[in-house]
Amino acid sequence: MASRRITQETFDNVVRENMIEFEMEPEEALNEAIQQFESQGVDLVNVVKTVQNFTAEGSDPKHHVLQALDSLQKALDLLALDEMGDHLTNFTEQCSLDFAHRHLAAEKSAYATVLSSCRALMSDGPGLLKGVQALAALLDGQPDLLDLGGKQLLLEILKQYRDHSILNAATIRAIRYSCLKHEQNRQDLVQCGVLPLLTGAVVNHGTSADVVREAACALRVMTYDDDIRVPFGHAHDHAKMIVMENDGLRIIIEAAKAFTENPAVLSELCATLSRLAVRNEFCQDIVDLGGLNFMIALLADCIEHRELVKQVLGAFRAIAGNDEVKDAIISAGGTDLVVLAMNRHMGSPQICEQACAALGMFALRKPENCRVIMEGGGALMALQAMKSHPAEVNVQKQACGLLRNLVARNPDFSQLILEMGGEVLIRQAKDTHQDCDDLAKAALRDLGCKVEFQELWTGQKGLL
Repeated sequence: MASRRITQETFDNVVRENMIEFEMEPEEALNEAIQQFESQGVDLVNVVKTVQNFTAEGSDPKHHVLQALDSLQKALDLLALDEMGDHLTNFTEQCSLDFAHRHLAAEKSAYATVLSSCRALMSDGPGLLKGVQALAALLDGQPDLLDLGGKQLLLEILKQYRDHSILNAATIRAIRYSCLKHEQNRQDLVQCGVLPLLTGAVVNHGTSADVVREAACALRVMTYDDDIRVPFGHAHDHAKMIVMENDGLRIIIEAAKAFTENPAVLSELCATLSRLAVRNEFCQDIVDLGGLNFMIALLADCIEHRELVKQVLGAFRAIAGNDEVKDAIISAGGTDLVVLAMNRHMGSPQICEQACAALGMFALRKPENCRVIMEGGGALMALQAMKSHPAEVNVQKQACGLLRNLVARNPDFSQLILEMGGEVLIRQAKDTHQDCDDLAKAALRDLGCKVEFQELWTGQKGLL
């Protein structure tokens, strides 16, 4: 059942009542209001939970974010450009506190005010930067606010200030926020030409960590299919456009070479490569462009950086959809590095999941690769991951898939895996997680264990 919502005014009135009618101290009044609404099943995520200076005379002071908005609007009305910068900075700080502050500001027409401020500051680089930062902060979690005028303005800023790295980073951040969970914004911006501007920003500012990181994130968001309001998105088409029309793979791989000492940027670039490996030839292109050798060296050199390791493993998993790339990864020593990474970060369910998934892809339809994985301890590590993370359904699923692939065309490995305790762990995963049922049964079947399959339909009319 959907949670109930209330307005900011309703919440503030209850806090005021607690303070005036029941003579509670401010913090006590606030906590009492929060407990009261939460006990009634009210979701307070969109409510600013701060104490205002209520008085018995009935004064109604505004929240700080609205005070900042009012000050900005007054400066805008007077075209006091020198003052607008400080007000925009103050507004950005308030919006950055949490979603509730951004939501309250949006309800009071903050988007129109901030957008108008940006337009008024178009010829003032430092002032425009503060305006774009405010716009990005407001759009975070509220992509529906962006209209056609806002889209055109963001693209115009990227064109007009293509050499301004800090402003580029802030503008791209605003674009990224506007495209998260919003398919229409993605399609509109792509149609208006955002992709060459994003890849161009990476080329133009190849030594700026902020620009490269933001551009990589924005390119990746363009390939998402995360808007539940849209039955079919253009994620695949956007990925093809980034690669085929904008030379995205080469640009990302070349950009990575400038940040060998910056794991945060490298993590974003590897994550974006994973989203672009949507076709067989793209996976091979990544290898041909030197991406595989770069990531192999990266994994070896940065094995202690957990987030980077996770993203490299995810990239291995993605490009291993190509059977020839599987062999290239194995030949380059990828198996040993994946097993080492899993052993080093056994406490991380995300790394265990990605490592098992990557090894599972290496093993798929490749008996010789299975032998290398078994000899390298891949099966043993997968079983250890299952023991370490019994409650993590994705770890259990990927481990079951790996074990199944190892024995599907190499039945000789079945006894070794069973002696390691594979059957017990797989049955435990099947009994604990409903989502593991099919993969666990397939693994048990190919291991030669007894398993019962339910016949869902016999061709007879009736319910399944």
